[in-house]
Amino acid sequence: MTLFLTPDNVYKLYHIDSSKKMEGIVILHQQNHPEKEYTKNTRIFDGLLLGFMIKGSMKAQIHFQEYELNEGDIAVLQPQLMIDTKSLSEDAEIITIGLSLDFITEFPVLREFVMNNEVRWQPVIRLQSEEIGLQKELVTLIQNFYHKSPTPKKAEMLRHLVIALMCLISEAYSGLINQNSFTKNRTHEIIDDFYVLISKYANQQRSVTFYAEKLHLTPQYLSTFLKQKTGKSVLQWIDHVMILHAKTLLKSTNLSVKQISHELNFEDSSVFCRFFKRITGISPGSFRNR
Repeated sequence: MTLFLTPDNVYKLYHIDSSKKMEGIVILHQQNHPEKEYTKNTRIFDGLLLGFMIKGSMKAQIHFQEYELNEGDIAVLQPQLMIDTKSLSEDAEIITIGLSLDFITEFPVLREFVMNNEVRWQPVIRLQSEEIGLQKELVTLIQNFYHKSPTPKKAEMLRHLVIALMCLISEAYSGLINQNSFTKNRTHEIIDDFYVLISKYANQQRSVTFYAEKLHLTPQYLSTFLKQKTGKSVLQWIDHVMILHAKTLLKSTNLSVKQISHELNFEDSSVFCRFFKRITGISPGSFRNR
């Protein structure tokens, strides 16, 4: 399952108690065991996403590259970055904290974070051993505050705890960058620019030539480059983003299949249904109801 997540629709998509809803912050605790299966899917969050590997391990593709996260690792995803879960250990346990764009803009440390190339291309980090204990305590404390009964100061206290956690992570990145300065190369630029383009135009433009011209490349070069660097061709990435939009609309809205097909610029709903079934193996209606 592939989803566009927002601070509003994440509660419905992940069946989170809406009474826990707080402005700008969402917290999800998932485990991979028979009684409470971890949901494997591709996700894009419209904000800053922090994934804390509490137990076990996970293999994931983050912004086109493969990573392995082990106990104690943190995945840091800037807004609109794609994460695709590939595999999980049987004992995998992950706590995810999502911060909305409105929340981010209130704090300089977060604004710098979402504009930082070093973070974008080094999304997995681990704190120093003496700080891992502090990280665990802060994450637990944030969880407890998130689930406590509402009080006049609850949101303010929670924001302070989150900023303290972010300062720890930001400091860890500063040390990493000082040791090994990151330089964004041409490969990074092409992938980043293509990603921005398909995020914006996938439901309007399905021509390889359109994206190649925007990137000042030949269609053949762009197709070969993306296949080599990301494992998917231009058209496969377009299909991927289109299905992501479609699944999210099916799960988080009451729009009809006909309305969704119009929203995604298909000529009619039958064409959309055939496209959806070709990619996913099931009809839009079956996906919505399962």
